[in-house]
Amino acid sequence: MGGQACVFYGAAQVSKDVDFVLLADDANYKRLHLALAELKAERIAIPRFDSAVLDRGHAVHFRCQASGVEGLRVDVMTKMREVAGFEALWERRTTFGDDSGAEYHLLSVPDLVRAKKTQRSKDWPVIELLVAIHCRENVESPTAEWIEFWLLESRTPELIADLCHRFPAEAGALLVQRPLLTHAFAGEMDLLRAALDAEVRAEQARDRLYWEPLRQEMEVFRRQEREAGMAGSE
Repeated sequence: MGGQACVFYGAAQVSKDVDFVLLADDANYKRLHLALAELKAERIAIPRFDSAVLDRGHAVHFRCQASGVEGLRVDVMTKMREVAGFEALWERRTTFGDDSGAEYHLLSVPDLVRAKKTQRSKDWPVIELLVAIHCRENVESPTAEWIEFWLLESRTPELIADLCHRFPAEAGALLVQRPLLTHAFAGEMDLLRAALDAEVRAEQARDRLYWEPLRQEMEVFRRQEREAGMAGSE
């Protein structure tokens, strides 16, 4: 669901960890614990591994020690801001295979774009690439769903203007949902560029607002672990 998925799609991103979104049920947690044990993965940061904590939107972080994966970080989540639940994500997933027969299940590009809409500046160029690559690979035989995705999520004025020219009826139907498309129709590229920047800032603000209560919970978790450590040393 993170940087490694972007690499598969061609929106290369240097990533030193592997991020997973998990089906949150007891049987799957048992399988996860077995996999972590095989990887000799140890938790390296708060919060603790707890289904209730994951359900509130936190990630749990591990560092692998097994031969061949020494130092690899693994992050797991079950919930992301404004991203669909696991069942819908799994239904829409993209599956890649390699020559050995291994399969890699990735978030679909639209779901990955949604997951990447964070307060981190480094995620937005990746979103731009993901949408542009998906459009370039499919624009000659698009579906209605893909056209809507491109019109709503494209990040460059030039691509948006081209899409509005190719699909004027579809773009016109989305003006209320994404008003900046009006600038593309009018050829107002500077205004379109400014509106795109404002769109990013607004999304980053929503992400900060979402994470604020979780950040406060993290402070509580840190205090609890410090107190538990001091009690254990007495």
